[in-house]
Amino acid sequence: MMNPDPVPSSSPAFGTPAYPIRPNKHTSIPTRTSILPILLPASTLRPVAFRTFTRKHNLTLSSSALQFLAAFVGKNCGSRWREEGLAERVLDEVAKSWRKAGGGVIVEEGKGASLKAILQTLEGNMSGGRIIDPKLALKEASAGGIPSLQPSTSSMTIADDQEPDGSDDTLVHPRHWVKVIEAFDTPRLTYNAEKKHFEVTKLKPSLFPHPSHKTSLFRDRYNIVHQRLLRNESFQVSLTSVGVPGLQRSSSSFAKSQCYRLTPVANLLGRSGTSHLLLGLLSISPTGELALTDLTGSIVLDFSHARLIPEDGAWLTPGMFVLVDGIYEEEENVRGSTLGGNTGIGGAIGGKFVGISICGPPCERRDTSLGMNLHENSQDISSSGGFGWVDFLGVGSERARGSRMRQIQMRCLREVHDGMELHRRLKIVVMGEVNLDNMKTLDALRKVFHTYNELALQDRPMVFVLIGNFVQKAMINGGGQGGSIEYKECFDMLALILSDFPTLLQRSTFIFVPGDNDPWSSAFSAGASSAIPRHTVPDLFTSRVKRAFATANSQLDRKQISEPPGEAVWTTNPSRISLFGPVHDIAILRDDISGRLRRSAVSVGHNDAEMEDGPSSTADLEEQTSALGQQEAGRSNLASPAMHSARKLVKTVLDQGTMSPFPQSLRPVLWDYSSSLQLYPLPTTFILADSEAAPFCTTYEGCHVMNPGKFIPEGDLSSMTWIEYDILKNRGRVKEDRF
Repeated sequence: MMNPDPVPSSSPAFGTPAYPIRPNKHTSIPTRTSILPILLPASTLRPVAFRTFTRKHNLTLSSSALQFLAAFVGKNCGSRWREEGLAERVLDEVAKSWRKAGGGVIVEEGKGASLKAILQTLEGNMSGGRIIDPKLALKEASAGGIPSLQPSTSSMTIADDQEPDGSDDTLVHPRHWVKVIEAFDTPRLTYNAEKKHFEVTKLKPSLFPHPSHKTSLFRDRYNIVHQRLLRNESFQVSLTSVGVPGLQRSSSSFAKSQCYRLTPVANLLGRSGTSHLLLGLLSISPTGELALTDLTGSIVLDFSHARLIPEDGAWLTPGMFVLVDGIYEEEENVRGSTLGGNTGIGGAIGGKFVGISICGPPCERRDTSLGMNLHENSQDISSSGGFGWVDFLGVGSERARGSRMRQIQMRCLREVHDGMELHRRLKIVVMGEVNLDNMKTLDALRKVFHTYNELALQDRPMVFVLIGNFVQKAMINGGGQGGSIEYKECFDMLALILSDFPTLLQRSTFIFVPGDNDPWSSAFSAGASSAIPRHTVPDLFTSRVKRAFATANSQLDRKQISEPPGEAVWTTNPSRISLFGPVHDIAILRDDISGRLRRSAVSVGHNDAEMEDGPSSTADLEEQTSALGQQEAGRSNLASPAMHSARKLVKTVLDQGTMSPFPQSLRPVLWDYSSSLQLYPLPTTFILADSEAAPFCTTYEGCHVMNPGKFIPEGDLSSMTWIEYDILKNRGRVKEDRF
């Protein structure tokens, strides 16, 4: 029996409908609460915004963004913004949307995302000062109901350490987080010396830039080295030396309670006979003399009585930034310059600087550069200082994503350990100078692939890195079309070998890094040093290898496994491998850098009688700052000459903070892409593929450096050498085998 009709009967007097509306038990009409907008000062909202954006999401609000948010909260939340916690929920959703849209650490309009667009979208899903979940509203609307106006629990209960989209839950295999970053895709960052932070270059890069960009290249290198040096404890002014006038430093002579002071080159004028500590670029002056140049000027150097610190511990070549401790001497006439005069701002000053000791700028550990304080037990990370908020690779900064990525790494490994793959090791196999035009190389590759193919699934490498030169001679240079055909046949033979190991192709990532003999740079350089960074091997030559991977992946049902398909990646030289975002940063460079260092090294003489007076400032500085690095590098066979050469090479490159510490005449660099060669902050791992140096694995200042050498060593055509790298332990091992 139907319930009594609450609506009166139809009557002209009351104007009631002839067919009254029957209530529906599935329909509930909510009462909409009106909001009275208020004018909310930005200063009043600042504590809540700081707690939500900075402490919870590691974001920084600009003043303009705070004003914009205060107006938005006052309009949509009204006077209940504080008592009912409406403002905190709204700001939390804005922060999550900003991170999801790819915004930077500083929340400001135009910094990677649009704050206005986020607030406009959010305003359309608000009612009564509360946020309606768009997905829930759409679901209920499609079901014929009216969406609830209460705040959605699904959008408000996301943990702080989770990504907003929740897509990370399905990516449980480590290879999902392997990303190859080409040199031309690396963020173009420059260091702003005035603001003391890194900025993204907004100018469009070009292969034919303005000549001023060449000057900017070396100026930016100087600014990075200079700020890194001033961050060193030896250059920090102590309170004791400031408070006691008698302990203040008057020269560059070292004292245990004092700090070092750098003297600009231009400030040497009128200070003849005094000792100073200089930082500058070693260069060859137009007169053919060795000179030191900084942002203020240049001075001729005299190294006849100098010594290198540590002795025979690093290379010294033009194009490097060095610390020189010595005495300035004025002369009556030095190459046309008058006494104490100069040729203008930035010009060469008169006289010469007699060096007593010289060393490279001290290296800085990665955790110091990023402001990280790691505790092994709790894995607590603090990024309050340093440059932890800078996204150096385009995969997220350490401050924004570091802790989250470490949790994902632990979850991926836990999934692996709890499953069938109980003892899985994350390994990378690195092979250098893989000459595919040598039949011995092809036989050796087959033996290596067969060895890893026979291992259990959990012990197989995750990534194979094959580094050129892929041909022994630059055939493209003089061979014309025939050279191109022969070069393609080399990769076709590689594809035939790879096809015999479909399980490796299905479950591994193969990365190919070209050398100077590979196209297209070899077409005009004939194998000589070409400009870096250089592009990948063209797709014209790699189609058969890609087809082998496609065929192997088609034979495996991906629905039954969570692992991504295998792939072949052709990347640039240099390039980067990112694993779990900023957690693992692996830099790769193919360059015979040791031979170039030997050919262009500067000889430094010394007078033993004069050096017996006492230690110099650079000597003590090097002894303090490099003790840890020498201790780490010295764990491997200190008596081996090959290991000594390896440590010498590693220290030279990492101290300079760049992959190419040479002048443009020795190793050309594309000016607008020079930031891709930057080694600051230090990567976790550096693969320095130098075919002229013996294979080695060593650690310096926390950075593990590996050189695979030649895959087929010279003089022994029946053996092969490669490196097996354990990612979690951050240690590599040189492996040898015969075929």
